[in-house]
Amino acid sequence: MKKIKSFVLAALAIAMVAPVFTACGDDDNTVNNINNIVSEYTYNDQLVADQKARSKKNVAVLLVAFGSTWNNAFQAFDKAKAAYEQAFPEADVYMSFSSDICINRASAGENVDDNGNIVKRDYYEPRYLLHAIGAAKYSKIYVQSLQVIPGEEFAAVVASVKKFMNNGYIADAHLDDKYLEKLAEDEAIFLGMPLLNDPEEDVPEVAKQLNALYAAEAAQGVVAFMGHGNPDSYDTFKANVRYDQLEKALQEHNTKYFVGTVDMPNNYKQNVKKRMTDNGINNGKIFLHALMSIAGDHAHNDMAGEGDKYWNEEKPESEDNSWFMYFKNFGYEPIVSMPAGNKHPQGLLELPGVLNVWIQHTKNAEFLEDAYHSMYPEE
Repeated sequence: MKKIKSFVLAALAIAMVAPVFTACGDDDNTVNNINNIVSEYTYNDQLVADQKARSKKNVAVLLVAFGSTWNNAFQAFDKAKAAYEQAFPEADVYMSFSSDICINRASAGENVDDNGNIVKRDYYEPRYLLHAIGAAKYSKIYVQSLQVIPGEEFAAVVASVKKFMNNGYIADAHLDDKYLEKLAEDEAIFLGMPLLNDPEEDVPEVAKQLNALYAAEAAQGVVAFMGHGNPDSYDTFKANVRYDQLEKALQEHNTKYFVGTVDMPNNYKQNVKKRMTDNGINNGKIFLHALMSIAGDHAHNDMAGEGDKYWNEEKPESEDNSWFMYFKNFGYEPIVSMPAGNKHPQGLLELPGVLNVWIQHTKNAEFLEDAYHSMYPEE
């Protein structure tokens, strides 16, 4: 298998990872925080140990998403996990969230299902599940990023794997160093790349899959995809360029495809509109799609939000204005594209052809070279 080169890993190591402890003013609170974290490790260790004992499998796949609090997103994650279980029958598949906020709000039941019932779901950070996978001593581990671009969130995924391989979380949760050393020696810790990792292979393939789904819409009007993007100060590896590259690849199929973001400078909804008007598109239908792994807050609010809450006429380019209301008030006919009978937009994980790109990334996952350094270098 291909190896991720050391100089790339050196760059990845600069990623900001959420601290294990929050700063506290008194020692009692600090001790309580440590105890809570230790119990979280213990709980997940038991869950994973039980799963491995039942399955008797020796390979683990850990999927890492940013997260969500929406029930339709939970269902999308469930389906993606099931697809991975089918693609990797030799492996136990686990799902994790990297966002503490999403984890906490999902556990608290922030949103409801389509019948109005509060939905509570428990997800865990990659560090807990990685530790549990290590404690269960799987002989081969795949960590798959469910990010769309190799940006800030992906850098945090890589950093979490490197920290796991170096027993870098807390003293009371150390793994067997000989086990970690063997993972490294056997080249048995792998990293699956984000969806649009490779501009030469991934970008054209995703464009092909999206066009196969939405060519009929493009024949009727504009098809606009809303991605997330990174602010300039967090544009790790300059990954924002993937959105530009995807728009170009899509327009090779039809010039009415456009790709914008909620957080990439010079690629907001107003920049998308300018590119449209520069191409003589001043009105007509505009089909809106989320270019994100799932349809969560951004898809429901920033993209599809309707009504006065999502429109400030005095500040038309405000980030608080939804794409739906923005284009509607500029004379277009926005349509939030959904499958028949569905009440929610779709995320990319719900599109089998696009999900398969992620799955292929896992099958072609790279050994995370130079991730391990002994805790006992003197030996």
